[in-house]
Amino acid sequence: MSPNQLSSPDVHPAVCLLREGFPGAVQGAVTFQDEVTITVDREAIVPICRFLKEEAELRYDFLADLCGVDLWGKLEPRFEVVYNLYSIPRADRIRVKIRVSEEEEVPSVTGVWPTANWHEREVFDMFGLRFTGHPDLQRILMPEDWEGYPLRKDYPVEEMPRWWEVNKP
Repeated sequence: MSPNQLSSPDVHPAVCLLREGFPGAVQGAVTFQDEVTITVDREAIVPICRFLKEEAELRYDFLADLCGVDLWGKLEPRFEVVYNLYSIPRADRIRVKIRVSEEEEVPSVTGVWPTANWHEREVFDMFGLRFTGHPDLQRILMPEDWEGYPLRKDYPVEEMPRWWEVNKP
């Protein structure tokens, strides 16, 4: 199959096993260029991630990235949290997504992959999304007294001081 063709996500073992093991929690699955993206319920993210890591047929043992997406003005709920997973033994990758509103909290997956600690802190720092059960949820990139969340699409960038003009004599 060429990389530009779409293949059915329903044949991917992760999609099949998640639909079987977590009835109703899989909201959708798509494949583009042979990469599978599975959207799941926010409340099920921790048990789903633990299953994806520990299930012998899958073994997604590496959390390659966890990031936020702001869909402001396009979709509700406004935010997505995206988990990019890789199975080292199987040389396979998938993407798992959840949708959250600004008011909702995201269950932390630090108990599944300890490296999620820094990823979740970055999402908190840049988007303001809070992770319940996180061991140390505080800013990681911006100063502690920074106001706002710079990667939100409604962040007022026009009002930011220019670093090259600040504190000039």
